[in-house]
Amino acid sequence: MSWQTYVDDHLMCDIDGQAGLRLAAAAILGHDGAVWAQSSTFPQFKPEEINGILTDFNEPGHLAPTGLFLGGAKYMVIQGEPGAVIRGKKGSGGITIKKTGQSLVFGLYEEPVTPGQCNMVVERLADYLLDQGM
Repeated sequence: MSWQTYVDDHLMCDIDGQAGLRLAAAAILGHDGAVWAQSSTFPQFKPEEINGILTDFNEPGHLAPTGLFLGGAKYMVIQGEPGAVIRGKKGSGGITIKKTGQSLVFGLYEEPVTPGQCNMVVERLADYLLDQGM
């Protein structure tokens, strides 16, 4: 299965079987910041934004004072799982990023998708990848 198929079929899919209820954007990146696959709506990001995210996985709390930036948009960092999951909030939307052995799985959402639904979609795929040794 291609990485793009993971994004299209497992991240940008209908949530809970509700037609049209899906993430706003999603991507899978390598730890080096290289894009493995992304939705057409995933923001153009800067390398330093990915470096900041990776630093926060290695040093939990690193992004809390400044916020998480992706594509120039600032997200307030909220409760995550140190070293495993980073969550952010911006207005009525937000972001979930889960780190696997080789990748970062990103999901961005806007209402009516809830933070919990975004977490579920992103973490389900990332947990599968972890189980596969990826």
